[in-house]
Amino acid sequence: MKQPDSSQIDNLAKDLDAMATMDLTGLGVIGPMRSALYKKQPGPMCLGAAQHIQKALTGPDPLVLIVTGFPMGGGVPETDGPVGSALLARSLIKAFGARVVLVTDTGWEGCLEGACIGAGITPVRSDGGIPQKVPYLRQAYIQSVERDLQACHAVCDGMLRDWEPKLVISIERPGMNPKGTYHGMNGRSITGQVADLDYLFLKSQQAGIATLAVGDGGNELGMGLLKDELPLFIPQTSPQLEYGGTAAQQTADYLVVACVSNWGASCIVAALGLLLGRLDVLHTPQRERRSLELCSDRGAVDGGTLAPDPLADGVPAAEWEGLWVGIRGMLERGLGLNPDWRRESDGSGL
Repeated sequence: MKQPDSSQIDNLAKDLDAMATMDLTGLGVIGPMRSALYKKQPGPMCLGAAQHIQKALTGPDPLVLIVTGFPMGGGVPETDGPVGSALLARSLIKAFGARVVLVTDTGWEGCLEGACIGAGITPVRSDGGIPQKVPYLRQAYIQSVERDLQACHAVCDGMLRDWEPKLVISIERPGMNPKGTYHGMNGRSITGQVADLDYLFLKSQQAGIATLAVGDGGNELGMGLLKDELPLFIPQTSPQLEYGGTAAQQTADYLVVACVSNWGASCIVAALGLLLGRLDVLHTPQRERRSLELCSDRGAVDGGTLAPDPLADGVPAAEWEGLWVGIRGMLERGLGLNPDWRRESDGSGL
């Protein structure tokens, strides 16, 4: 593959950010959110996330924790989060030989297992031991945590102490507001329906472990960087509200915002391919779709319809598949993998 120059990389990086923040859901908040992020965290965010990941995952067999899972009615998890986590996990395994552990609440393991199978990796439920590579198998571990505060903190402390992760990532995971409670984007309370994984992020940062967050509504773990700007365009994030608003307080070392968090994770995967010059770290369009379908088959519900439909925030699986076809094609052309006479200054392509 012909090595692209810096201007090509910059253009493609900007296009990836534009793709990640298209207002596919029609909620009207992602544009202002991206603008607010650029003021505090300059530069292309998806490529920056890929560089942040590359810097963190040095050495052999680095271990990554990815926390996800957002409850809807009755505490049932939504499809947004597990799918992006599984697809990013596959990319980290391919690109860095990483050992990946997906962390979620007890009872939600099946949704993550479906997402992993669709993404092309084998889910293995953790027994609490140090995650090891399995010969001739591309696997991701699933670690469940109880909602009981003491039990949750004990598991978090054990993972950090015994597993020594290099990177902790949050993808569509509830974040605690100023009053220590959790809320959906519309202000509904979900306190008591999720384990306290803010604690895992806080302890990771205190230990010098790199963190990365992906969110789409301001109420997700790691989005504290924008907590002061969010009330300007999402009124329910205001800390002046009786319940303290929906805005998450915990920050991440690096933040990516997207119209849908799954899509933000996929665009980070694309940025990893761009950064490394390796399109094999990208999943196929069919896996983008199948991961969502199998996640919903295991009981995860769409955040828009509140039913176990193969959608993410109201956008159907077929649409996500088509969007990923477009991103892969854009990278192939932008990286010069498809012949195009217009790229040859001497006319040799004619």
